[in-house]
Formats: sequence, structure tokens, C-alpha cells
Amino acid sequence: MIPDADPSLARLGAIDELGHEARADAGDHAALRLWLRMLSCTTQIEDEIRRRLRARFGISLARFDYLAQLHRAPDGLRMKELSRCLMVTGGNVTGLTDELEVEGMVVRVGDPQDRRAWILRLTPKGQTAFEAMARAHEGWILEIFADMEPRAMRKLHQQLGGLRLRTAGLRQTAPKEAK
Repeated sequence: MIPDADPSLARLGAIDELGHEARADAGDHAALRLWLRMLSCTTQIEDEIRRRLRARFGISLARFDYLAQLHRAPDGLRMKELSRCLMVTGGNVTGLTDELEVEGMVVRVGDPQDRRAWILRLTPKGQTAFEAMARAHEGWILEIFADMEPRAMRKLHQQLGGLRLRTAGLRQTAPKEAK
């Protein structure tokens, strides 16, 4: 057993499934152990959401994220904006768009300000399908976090918000890396 692993993990038989966290040991800095635990949790939750989306809706997490971005933008998004939101290349967005358009989930509309660009929007079918997926997704997240005390959840959320601000600041003040 990993020296500082949570005893509840052993009861759950989860020690073999620690993933990234298995790389840490008691001699490592607390920040490193925390980072690996956060990464392990994120990976496990993402894997579970992926599995459930596939099983219930026959959709990938990438498609779900794509539809979520368009749902947040009722007037639509240019492909370049969607690519930036999803943090993927334009080629990835084009491929997903082609597939989702054939399925009747999204539509491309010419951009009146730039004839070379497309604006992507959910179709009514896409809107209805995404809203059903989003309700299920929210339920799964609530289920996954159900055992966490609300006060602890709020505190962790606050602390991680501070960490995000600090890491964003690091990006702005860090020296440029050599290529």
C-alpha cells in the first residue's frame, strides 16, 4: 500500500486504480502529492462521465463538450471561436461539425460579416438532445460528489479558485521559454 494513501481507498479496493497518484510516496512534497491526487480524481471522473455518455447517449465527451459550447451561445459561434473554447485545432472542430451536421444536431450559417467564415448553431434536435444529456450529466456529477460535505466542497472550490488565479498570474509573469 502507498504510505499516505487514504485508508478508505484500500477498503474500496481502489489502490490498484490510483493512476497518477500511484507515482507519489510519503517523501514527496505535499504539493506534488496534492497535484497527483487532483489529476487522478479528474481522470477518474472524466473516465466515468465518458463511459456514461457513451452508454446512455452513444456520444463521446468531445461531442458533448462541443454541444455544450454551442448551447451556451444561442446566437452561435464561429468555428475559430469554438475551436478556442474547446482548446482543439480547427481540424478537430471541422470533423466534429461534419459529423454532427449529418446527424442534424448542428447547422452552419454563413457569417454576414465574413463570407469566408461559418457560424455554428444547434438545431432544435441538437438543443433537445443536448438538454437531455446535460440533465443526466448534472445528475451524474451530483452522484459522484454526493458523499462530500457541502462545507468542504465550498472550501475546496474557493481554494482551487485561488490556485487558478495564481497559476494564471504565473503565465503572465513567467519568462519566455527557449524553443
